[in-house]
Amino acid sequence: MAKVGDNLVMEGTRGKLGNVVFRLMPNGETWVSKNYNFSHRKFSKAQKTHQNRFQRAAAYARLAAKVHPIYAKLAKGTVKSPYNWALSDWFNPPVVEQIEHIKNHIRILATDNVMVTKVQVTILDKAGKVLAKGEATKAKDNWWNYVSKANGKIIAEAWDLAGNVGKREE
Repeated sequence: MAKVGDNLVMEGTRGKLGNVVFRLMPNGETWVSKNYNFSHRKFSKAQKTHQNRFQRAAAYARLAAKVHPIYAKLAKGTVKSPYNWALSDWFNPPVVEQIEHIKNHIRILATDNVMVTKVQVTILDKAGKVLAKGEATKAKDNWWNYVSKANGKIIAEAWDLAGNVGKREE
């Protein structure tokens, strides 16, 4: 792949010309690459599954890039578009990094490549019966707080904009 810079003839060129593809990047650069032909290729079941996942991710990203301003904010000043951020968000679920339980206060550290939108806490007894369940409130940075007098196994679930869920049990 080649980059074209400071060339008045090629400036702003995009599309396909013969076996060459010109891409105009968000930062104004033109990238030139060969047009590859994959029409004869046979895909494995795993590849087809991934292609299906990617189609669903692309459908989400097309709409979400227009609806959620956070993607445009993250893309500003980078070569990534809001669509790229939305696509990345779809493929990367949030992670519940840590659960701290001090007396009646439960603190959850949850991270995501874009943002965590919600954290839900469930407290179970030894038999698996739900003692308490509810949403944590956002605190500073990536921390979330939940208050409950119940003691038992703690399950914390974090959601992102794309609807992915990350989970941790302690």
